[in-house]
Amino acid sequence: MRRLARAKLDEIGNTLRALLPRLPHAPRGGWIAGTREALGMSRSDLARRLGVSPGSVTKLETSERVGSIRIDTLRRAASAMDCELVVLVVPRQPLQSMVDQRRLQLYGADMDRAATHMSLEDQSISETMRRHLLQQAEAAIPDSTLWRESPIG
Repeated sequence: MRRLARAKLDEIGNTLRALLPRLPHAPRGGWIAGTREALGMSRSDLARRLGVSPGSVTKLETSERVGSIRIDTLRRAASAMDCELVVLVVPRQPLQSMVDQRRLQLYGADMDRAATHMSLEDQSISETMRRHLLQQAEAAIPDSTLWRESPIG
C-alpha cells in the first residue's frame, strides 16, 4: 500500500520537479503584498476584507516575507483577494528512490560484504544483485522503521 502511495506521489513529484525551475520567485515584498498592489488594493481595502486593522495587514505581509506566517492566515489573505493558496512539498528525488537508498544504507553491512567479495573477483554489483539485496532489505526492514535512529532490532 505504501509502495502504491509512493508511486502516485512520485508521478506528481516528477511533474512538479520539472516545473520548479520555471516557477517565478516571490515578489520582493512577498506574494500577498505583490498581489494586493497589482490589484490596486490598499492595505486598508485588504484589512476591511479580512476584518482586521491595516496594521494587521502590514504585520501579515511582514510575516510572509520573513517566513513566519501561518498557513491559515495566508489562505485567508489569498481568499480575500480572490486567489488560491498553493502549498507544495516537492521531494528532491522520487520517494521510492529515497526509501530504497535508506533501506540499502541500513542494510549496508550485507551489501558491503557482497561488494567486497565481488571486488575480490574483479566484479561490480550488478542490477540483479542490487535488486536481490533490496528484496532482502525489504524483508528485514519494514517501512515503518526506516527513519528511526535504530531501525533494526
